[in-house]
Amino acid sequence: MLRLAVAASALCLVLLPSLGQAQTASHALSLVGAPKYGADFKQLDYVNPAAPKGGEIKLVGLGGFDNLNPFIPKGDEAPGLGLIYQTLMTSPMDDVSAEYGLIAESVEVPDDLKWVGFRLRAEAKWADGSAITAEDVAYTFAQIKEKGEPATQYYYANVSRAEVLGPRQIKFHFDGPPNRELPQIMGQLPVIQKTQWQKRDFDKVTLEPWTGSGPYRIKEFEANRFIVYERNPNWWAKDLPINKGRYNFDRIRYDIYRDNTVTLEAFKSGQYDYRPENIARVWATGYDFPARQNGLVKMEKIKHERPGGLSGFVFNLRRDKFADPKLREALTYTFDFEWANKNFFFGEYSRAQSFFQNSDFAARGEPSAAELKLLEPLRAQLPARVFGPAYQPPVSDGSGTDRNTLRRARELLTEAGYSVKDGKLVDKAGKPLEIEMLLVDPAFERIAAAWGKSLERVGIKLTLRVVDSSQYTNRLRAFDFDVISGGWGQSDSPGNEQRSFWSTAAADNPSNRNYAGIKNPAIDKLVDAVIYAKDRDELIAATRALDRALTWGFYLVHGWTFGYDRIAYWDKFGHPEKTPKYGNDFMAWWVDAAKETKLREARR
Repeated sequence: MLRLAVAASALCLVLLPSLGQAQTASHALSLVGAPKYGADFKQLDYVNPAAPKGGEIKLVGLGGFDNLNPFIPKGDEAPGLGLIYQTLMTSPMDDVSAEYGLIAESVEVPDDLKWVGFRLRAEAKWADGSAITAEDVAYTFAQIKEKGEPATQYYYANVSRAEVLGPRQIKFHFDGPPNRELPQIMGQLPVIQKTQWQKRDFDKVTLEPWTGSGPYRIKEFEANRFIVYERNPNWWAKDLPINKGRYNFDRIRYDIYRDNTVTLEAFKSGQYDYRPENIARVWATGYDFPARQNGLVKMEKIKHERPGGLSGFVFNLRRDKFADPKLREALTYTFDFEWANKNFFFGEYSRAQSFFQNSDFAARGEPSAAELKLLEPLRAQLPARVFGPAYQPPVSDGSGTDRNTLRRARELLTEAGYSVKDGKLVDKAGKPLEIEMLLVDPAFERIAAAWGKSLERVGIKLTLRVVDSSQYTNRLRAFDFDVISGGWGQSDSPGNEQRSFWSTAAADNPSNRNYAGIKNPAIDKLVDAVIYAKDRDELIAATRALDRALTWGFYLVHGWTFGYDRIAYWDKFGHPEKTPKYGNDFMAWWVDAAKETKLREARR
C-alpha cells in the first residue's frame, strides 16, 4: 500500500488476522497487529510537544511547476502542495502500517470488509472557516476516481460507491473479494472543498490557489521560480495528538532549480537550509567547504527500517527490441555493479535483489509450500527458474572488464539470435541493436556512461539523452523511452498499488507506473493474490511469489540500495532526540532562534 497524500475514541480496530468478528468504531486502523498508540494517546513518541513555532525555512524544488492541482496527470505540480490539504486519516513515521484519525474522528469496518465508514470531526474546518463535510469527501472521491492520476484509479478499482449518511458521516462500499487494504486506502483520501472546486474543471491544470484544510496555505508564488507557504495559526488540527510538536515553521519557501548540480552550490552558499543527499559521490566529496569545516553545516546519516523497493535500468518491453527475455538477461550481465560501487559510490551501497528489498516480502531461498500453491497453476506462463532458488543478480570481480560476466552476456545474446558484425551486435535481419537511455538528472550520466562502455564490448551502442523535467515527465507518461533509470517504491503492506506497477491493464494506460510494459496473465493473478490476501501470512507468501515472477522476468538491470537517509543542513534547527524507525520526520523539526542568530552573525 502506498500513501497517496503528502500529509501527513473507542477500541482500536485491527485488520489482522481474521475476518470473523464484527468491529466497532475506532480511532485507528492497523494492518500489522495492534496500532502503537491507543485511543487516549497524547502525542507521538518521537516529537517535542513544546517545540517552538516560528521562523522561515528554504528548500529546493527541481525542474519547474505550472500547476497547483496535484491530483491530475497533467502539468508539473508545485512542490509542497501536500502541506495545504489533509486526509481522512494519517500514518506517523513510527507506525506506518497503522492509520489514525485526522479529518475523521472515528472509523468503522464490518467483519466482511464490505465497506468502511468514517465520522468526521466537528471541529474539522477549511482555511476559510467553513466545516469539512461528508459531501466534500464524496465529491473528492468521485473527482479523483474519474479524473485523477491513473494510478489512483487502479487504487480505487474495488471501491464501488460513496454514500453520504449525514453532514459528518460517509460510507464507502466495496466490491470483489474481501480486501484488507481498502479501509486504509480510503483513510488516505485527500479531501478538497466541493463548493470551490465545482466552480473549476478538476481535470485542468491551474495556477489559481485553492482553499485547503492543512497546516499551511499558499502565501505567494511565481510559476517555475518559487512558492511560499505560510503556517495557518488558526489551523483546526494543530492540537490533535497526531500533530502536536509538528509543523513548526512559520514559512516554507521552495526555490526552483533546473539542475541538481547547481542546487549543491546553492546550498553551499546558504541559499537554502536543508538538503537530502542521494548521491554517494557528492556525500563523500562534495561537502568539503568552509561552512562545513567550521561547523555551520551539519551532516547526518539516519538509519531507517523502510522497505527499499527496487530501482535500476528499466527496459521498456513495448519496444520490440526488448521482447526476448534472453536479451534482457544478457543485458543484466553487462552492468558491473561491484566496479561502480567502488568507483562511483565509495562503497556506500549494496546490490538490490528484490522488488521488495529490505522487507519480509522479498523472495528468499526455495519457494515455500504456500508460494508453490499459488505458482503451480501458473507454471506454463512463468519461467522455469521461478520454481527454484530466488534470483541473485550477477556478481563481477569489480574490475570493470570482468571476462566471465561479459562472456555469459555474449552466450545469451547468441542464444537470442544475435551476432557481431563489424563490431556491432546485429539481429537475424542484420539490424544493429542500439539503445537510448532517457535521463532527467545529469548526475546519473557517469553511471549510465560506464554501463555504455560495457555494452560497447558486446557490440551494443548506448545513447544517453538528458531532458528537462517537463519533457521527461511527458515522455514517461507516454512510455516514450527505451530505458530509464527508475524503479518502484514499496511499503510495509504491498497491495492495490501493485496493479499500477505490473498489471496488463496498466501497461498501455498512460501515466501508470508499469514502466516496463509487463503483460503476463500469471503476474496479473499473483497481483490479485497479493491484493486479496486474508492475513499477513498469505500476504507474505503471495508477495514472495510475485517477487519471483518479476525478478526472473528480467525487466530491469538491478540497481543499488542503502538503509539510511543522508541529510545536510545549516545549523539553525532543533530536532527531536528520537528518530522514528521509518526515517526522519522533518516536519517535527523547528527553527532554534539562538542557533539562527549565531548562524546569521557567522555569515556576516
